[in-house]
Amino acid sequence: MTDLWNDPAFWTVALFLGLIFLRLPIALAMGATAVFVAWYWDLGVQVMPFNFAANVAKVPLLAIPFFIFAGSIMERAGIAEKLIAFIKWCIGGATGGLAISTVIVAALWGAISGSGPATVAALGVILIPGMLDIGYDKAFATSVVSVSSGLAIIIPPSIAYIVYASITSVSIGGIFAAGIVPGLLVAAFLCVSVWLTSREKGYLGEPRRGAFLPVLFDAVWALLCPVIILGGIYGGVFTPTEAAAVAIFYGLFVGVFIYRKFDWRAFRETLSFSASTTAIIMILIACGGMYSWVASAVGLIDRVSSALLSISDNPAVVLLMINIMLLLAGMLMGGNEIFYIFVPLLMPVMRHFRWDPVWFGVMATINIAIGQITPPVAANLFVGSSISGLPMEKLVPHVLPLLFFAVAAMALVTFFPQLTLFLPRWLGMM
Repeated sequence: MTDLWNDPAFWTVALFLGLIFLRLPIALAMGATAVFVAWYWDLGVQVMPFNFAANVAKVPLLAIPFFIFAGSIMERAGIAEKLIAFIKWCIGGATGGLAISTVIVAALWGAISGSGPATVAALGVILIPGMLDIGYDKAFATSVVSVSSGLAIIIPPSIAYIVYASITSVSIGGIFAAGIVPGLLVAAFLCVSVWLTSREKGYLGEPRRGAFLPVLFDAVWALLCPVIILGGIYGGVFTPTEAAAVAIFYGLFVGVFIYRKFDWRAFRETLSFSASTTAIIMILIACGGMYSWVASAVGLIDRVSSALLSISDNPAVVLLMINIMLLLAGMLMGGNEIFYIFVPLLMPVMRHFRWDPVWFGVMATINIAIGQITPPVAANLFVGSSISGLPMEKLVPHVLPLLFFAVAAMALVTFFPQLTLFLPRWLGMM
């Protein structure tokens, strides 16, 4: 017991959990724990300010504020409305057509937003009333929007991928390319779930309104947005950071001159939102980096990896344990926090089994996306609940079938890494 009380690795975990229990924000809990352990055990607390600054002084991280700003601009510019109108015209007439359209629009919006809760907010105010108008159950409509919005962090560009890349030093462009097929796979599985439920409940489609060409021409500027962002990255025209900057100017152009829904008031509001959101993420990155450094210095990372490998040396068993651990973590905290807590601990395990870090990052991100729809925290469900006015417990029965299909898609990504890796390899990005 004496050894335990004098063990800095024990206190690195215990202090962090204690501060979380006292409801301190996760970023501050990591930072305070790191500073105390470095000071008390004389690990070089004087270098902590330099460590704090170095964690955020990375050029790839410039993409984070740019993508947040771009997503906020495009939400206010009316791009979501045009995407929804086009997809509804194409698919809305089928059984469960509007619910299936919701999944597809969420996947397309994922190539613009990069944030699950923000996607729920952008799409929910339009799609939930739309489904109610043609007879969908309110809880089912809210659940479909909330769950499918999790695609925003799986389909690139994704802030979660940028954070993961900053921790593991993998290529941002490479992990962006790797996320496309798994994201579309999860979307396809969700579409199947939605269609089965709609057929059982008798949810019919919505009749098409208007001719195809006018709807297409009205939506073409919105449809070009993900093409420009992702096509520019994979075509080698610009880097992910430059793509985010291009997305800002494209969104401003479309919002001001094409759809004419973006004014100075909207600009100020999006700028304020983007600055505050970026500040929160950067503080998390800085404090998370300090915590990871201390965890490595006191031997916590080696102990956790050794403990995992001592349970089993079978990669399938270890993968199953890691997936369960990440799913449970996703039920309690946000994705970026999970990356900074768990990824440094799991990197020795990755090296032991020679797992590709790009594939591992996509798999971990899918876990986090599923966690965003799983109580008790369930950030996506919380936003959907606030839009629809329904308590979260009313949504859970409708979420469970969608959750089952999402986990099935994640299992395929987990045990068939080639689904994730073939596209970045084909594009020469790995």
